[in-house]
Amino acid sequence: MVRDGIYYALGFTAAGAFLAWLAGPWTALPLFILGAFCAWFFRDPERPVPAGPVAVSPADGRVLRVVSEADGLTRISIFLNIFDVHVNRSPISGVIADITYHPGKFLVASLDAASLQNEMNVITVESRDGTKVVFKQIAGLIARRIVCTKKVGDVVDAGERVGMIKFGSRVDIIFGPEWRIEVKPGIHVTAGTTVLARRAGEIELPLTLVAGIKETALCQT
Repeated sequence: MVRDGIYYALGFTAAGAFLAWLAGPWTALPLFILGAFCAWFFRDPERPVPAGPVAVSPADGRVLRVVSEADGLTRISIFLNIFDVHVNRSPISGVIADITYHPGKFLVASLDAASLQNEMNVITVESRDGTKVVFKQIAGLIARRIVCTKKVGDVVDAGERVGMIKFGSRVDIIFGPEWRIEVKPGIHVTAGTTVLARRAGEIELPLTLVAGIKETALCQT
């Protein structure tokens, strides 16, 4: 569980216990329910991260749009509802090259205008070979606090936790022309696990073929 979730859960539970002592357990039930909800909402499960020249999803949620933009860029927009895990993860391994905070509005996160007008935190990760992936932590109508636990210069692995957006929100990811997009609108993605894009020109071999190649190489040594 994220640390903030512990504080929220304990706070509501303590308030519920005090109210139950004053007025009875049924009066305090809403506070106990809120405490249980916070413990569930701020869950932070471990995730298996795929290997290879891939970019993983930085957020849980539903793919809203896959949009071609200027200069050969592609934007993938992911909407997180209140039932999704809200911990954000780095899409690729590399160095945090830039973090820029933009104040803004609190439009409904599913609206395309939110991508430009809402409060957001823009994070750029640069890989060892100079490839960059940009992703935006975007606030929504309910989400009013963006958390980033990294700073410029930090080294991150693909799928590593970098922060969270509290309650409903949105994450946009910007890929350059060197990436081949692997998702389409409407599918549900999982942070740190779902492959959003693959380096163009890279071929993913079946596991059985990879095993066969390794076995042949061993036999020749």
